[in-house]
Amino acid sequence: MTQSYRVTCLDCGQANRVPADKIGSGPKCGTCGASLVNGKVAEIDAGILAKAEKDDLPLLVDFWAPWCGPCRQMAPQFQAAAKTLAPNVRLAKVNTQVNPQATQRYRIQGIPAFILFGKGREMGRAAGARPASALVEFVKSKLPSAA
Repeated sequence: MTQSYRVTCLDCGQANRVPADKIGSGPKCGTCGASLVNGKVAEIDAGILAKAEKDDLPLLVDFWAPWCGPCRQMAPQFQAAAKTLAPNVRLAKVNTQVNPQATQRYRIQGIPAFILFGKGREMGRAAGARPASALVEFVKSKLPSAA
């Protein structure tokens, strides 16, 4: 039997099943048609995050706010890391100003803050602005096999 991944659509929140051998070939959401794995950073809310943190495919989340200078400086580095880590890891951002409940739920004490989720658990956490290469190394150090 072919291995498959549970992957939540970061646009509509629908859970999708994607065969492992198709994860790198641009799978689309069965409900809304959005790309599930595309090497881009998705802006999500707390509701979608609560679903996506349970996915089989790891998800690195940047908790940020528009008034935060280091967060804004970090945005291009985070996007570069998304391109490097795709299709094995997806990246998303949660605006803590719009989603204060996420700040409380995930005990975010300072931003930018990064949490790596996989299969319903927190795999690692880091804080502070950093280059894309450091984010990639952080993720690879937390995964059982190289991403």
